[in-house]
Amino acid sequence: MLVGLLVVMAGYAATSYQRFSGGVTRVDAISPRDGGTDDEVDLDGTAQNILLVGDDHRPAGATAEDLAKISTQDDGGAENTDTMIVLHVPADGASATMISFPRDSWVPVPGHGENKLNAAFALGKRDGGGDDAAGARLLVQTVEQLSGLRIDHYVRVSLLGFYDVVEALGPVEVCLNQAVKDRWSGVDLPAGVSSLDASQALAFVRQRHGLPRGDLDRQVRQQYFLSMEARQLLSAGTLLNPVKLGRVLDAVSGSMETDADLDFVQLAGQLRHLRPDAITSATIPVLGTPTIRVGGSAVSIVQVDFAAMPVFVQGLVGLPAAYTDTPAAAPSSTQLVVTNGSGRGGAAAEASEGLASLGFDVGEPGSADVTTTTTVRYQAGSEGAAKAVVEAVPGAVPVVDPSATGVTLVLGTDGVAVRTGADAAAPEAPVLDAPASDPPASSVPAAAPEEAGEGTPAPSPAPGGTTYAAGACIN
Repeated sequence: MLVGLLVVMAGYAATSYQRFSGGVTRVDAISPRDGGTDDEVDLDGTAQNILLVGDDHRPAGATAEDLAKISTQDDGGAENTDTMIVLHVPADGASATMISFPRDSWVPVPGHGENKLNAAFALGKRDGGGDDAAGARLLVQTVEQLSGLRIDHYVRVSLLGFYDVVEALGPVEVCLNQAVKDRWSGVDLPAGVSSLDASQALAFVRQRHGLPRGDLDRQVRQQYFLSMEARQLLSAGTLLNPVKLGRVLDAVSGSMETDADLDFVQLAGQLRHLRPDAITSATIPVLGTPTIRVGGSAVSIVQVDFAAMPVFVQGLVGLPAAYTDTPAAAPSSTQLVVTNGSGRGGAAAEASEGLASLGFDVGEPGSADVTTTTTVRYQAGSEGAAKAVVEAVPGAVPVVDPSATGVTLVLGTDGVAVRTGADAAAPEAPVLDAPASDPPASSVPAAAPEEAGEGTPAPSPAPGGTTYAAGACIN
């Protein structure tokens, strides 16, 4: 996809673009936005969210020789999606963030209860009678429900497609902090800089055995490799070499499946100022990698930190214009409830009393899952009330949440409290404008008293994603 965008951005002839776009397979991957869906808030407005999917499906026409390249000719392929990355492109196109969703994330799949995220495509395809588009639609719906982001476009690439693109592009340089050798993926590389051919690149992005955090570190490998590949694509050696560029165009277009409405010209215009140093990587917040029992079997999963997800997404997309443009409502006209996710008993009752003393109409306090950040969650249309609460609780982060009931102040472990008369000059709430970095895995939280929040908090992810500079080394 990036190659196609660069061709348009570089002003190549229309015949080159037609050559590229004509080879792309189109599927109806995005469900129609009708009924109630159109009335839901689009958190990031004109920003683009593109779901990038990698799996081991067998492309039509793949030969035994093709499959031998990727060393999986004997396993029959698979429908489970091993790589899921949302490419978030702000409206101005000056930056981009790759948001990784671990394949083993244990999440609600619409119509199927809880399951691993990588099962959504296969379940949807089964429901649709073997239709890939049905699988894509269910995966898109699952990611949207998990993240709160509206997925605008969909791109799917097979292992064979990945191999062909890297082969056409030429060797990609990577740097490792220490030597690695893994019989499962086939990776065998020394410490320091290595120049990877297509086979080595495929082994590099597939490795999870021998890495400290398994699949979570494989996400890092993939983010890093894509960042290094973007640098090479933007180099004059590729863009100014018509023969090489033609080979890359053919490889990309022949390996890519997209939704029917992805407009490369429009997206290229939005990304015309993008540079490699403005491409950031992040992974959704997780609590750990426990083993659970499902139907009598032990299943290893990635436990998503659902409580932290709204703040994580808010940090990516910024505050909606509807919030920033709306004045704060009067406390006397603002109804809210306070829930306790701080892990400290009695905190919700204490905050409720403080807000009532400031004139707010406060309901009965409740409990919430323990969370690291104090938030004010509200539905679209309640921006004025939410802003009034934020002004009364300096440091709280406003988060639009379609599932919220009215306005809810969720107390976190950050110690944010209701202001008193002496706190009148306290600073306003911070505006998050950068993605959270990859959080370290931790153990599954233990139970705690209900009013104090259910569980103990995971380490708080620090603001700011990861940008891989030229020559950067990883594990």
